[in-house]
Amino acid sequence: MSQIRKGMFCIMGSAFFFSLMNIFVRLSGDIPSIQKSFFRNIVAALFALIILLKNKEDISYEKKDLPMLILRSTFGTLGILCNFYAVDHLVVSDASMLNKLSPFFVIVFSSLFLKEKANNVQKISVFIAFLGALFVIKPSADFLSNAASLIAILGALGAGIAYTCVRQLGKQGVAGPKIVFFFSTFSSVVVLPWIVLNYTPMSTVQVVTLLLAGLSAAGGQFCITFAYKFAPAKEISVYDYTQIVFSAALGFFVLGQIPDIWSVVGYTIITGVGVWSFFRQKKMSS
Repeated sequence: MSQIRKGMFCIMGSAFFFSLMNIFVRLSGDIPSIQKSFFRNIVAALFALIILLKNKEDISYEKKDLPMLILRSTFGTLGILCNFYAVDHLVVSDASMLNKLSPFFVIVFSSLFLKEKANNVQKISVFIAFLGALFVIKPSADFLSNAASLIAILGALGAGIAYTCVRQLGKQGVAGPKIVFFFSTFSSVVVLPWIVLNYTPMSTVQVVTLLLAGLSAAGGQFCITFAYKFAPAKEISVYDYTQIVFSAALGFFVLGQIPDIWSVVGYTIITGVGVWSFFRQKKMSS
């Protein structure tokens, strides 16, 4: 299997796990978003640590990798906190649309800092996929009229920078589990003081649900880390839009939500452009 194809499957895997995470977060009820993010990251950190210990890998980090790891973790934490805030304060469709700007930022920053130029097919694919996303999430006309929307855009920007850093760390040879462990631990420590001072009591069901959200987030984090290690953003970012399809399917089976005709149109556009882009790139590289 080619590196690009591995990256494609990994990023689709991350889309599925992050969709599953959102379902569990939704099912966890009325809990502060920062507390939800803490569970998301602490479980991912423990999961990554178990894998590192099982594989008997060195947990220490080389000095030359620390700046990029800190940069990835800082902007990744910013992305998570902003996204959770947006979900709590915006219409979900608006928050989702703004979050889907992150692949655009990945391509922009990869082009600027990693010199990974996108060709016309890749640019068109991402643009059309974004249009398909608009059909699915149907944002309101005034989504930029309040602070929460600007925070959501800031979250997408943070995620875009973070995933660009993941790509660079992969090129530097840093193992995926080590990247996940560093980021998840960093994010957990950053929000820990707030958790200690403002902890909201939870039921057993809520704890279990958030633990499942954390495990799903760990799966998504590992998948997306390996995705950008396998292939450049310009080759695979378009497949991140499959998260919309997975979210709709899980929403139907778990929450009983039924998509309307415009959503179906969006699914068709996103899936169609993904398949077209894949085979077009394959033909160009042969």
